[in-house]
Amino acid sequence: MKLIVNGKTQDVSAQSLDALLRELEFEGEWLATALNGELVRSKERHACRLNEGDRIEILTPRQGG
Repeated sequence: MKLIVNGKTQDVSAQSLDALLRELEFEGEWLATALNGELVRSKERHACRLNEGDRIEILTPRQGG
């Protein structure tokens, strides 16, 4: 299925948001995720089903100043 992940089209096999994070090798509870502009909490990712063309944002904390 084709999804837009962080602004780039990707062809993935994941059917849920938590499976997508594993497929794309994102790890950690400190990730922030959004599906079509709506925040998805980490405990809700397993139940968050993906559909063709969904827009997913995955944010990771960065250090700096």
